[in-house]
Amino acid sequence: MAATNRIRTHDWANPLETAEKAKTLAGIDFLNATLNKEIPYPPIASTLDFTPLSAEQGKVRFEFIPQEFHYNPIGTVHGGVICTVLDTVMGCAVHSTLPQGVAYTTLELKVNFIKGVTIKSGKMIAEGRLIHAGRSTALVEGDLRSENGILYAHGVSTCMILTA
Repeated sequence: MAATNRIRTHDWANPLETAEKAKTLAGIDFLNATLNKEIPYPPIASTLDFTPLSAEQGKVRFEFIPQEFHYNPIGTVHGGVICTVLDTVMGCAVHSTLPQGVAYTTLELKVNFIKGVTIKSGKMIAEGRLIHAGRSTALVEGDLRSENGILYAHGVSTCMILTA
């Protein structure tokens, strides 16, 4: 059986320009400017087709619709895609609480995969929630659920707060 190839193209904004804008805004203001499309989405959102849905202090939601380009060789969404969307919402939940000029990075990430994600799973909603924020680290958790609330993955992360 001959394979049928698919083609996918996408574009993105210069991420270094976006990073410079991020330095001028408090975290929640940066996230809301992204939601309002005043600031472009980061390239990873374009590459993996993630879309931000909402941002409030300590809680962020993104969505994605599983596509073939998310698949691994066994016909399900690759675990790395799921880790990436959870890392995104958990990191953004931390970012939503940071003042202007303060950044963060992921120190540790753990994900439990509950169910395999496929195209048949439909629209997926990832939500990140801040559990605790200290001066140097923050603890967050996140879930990946189908649109009708079925849990597919759960993650926890520790983020380092990078003060100037």
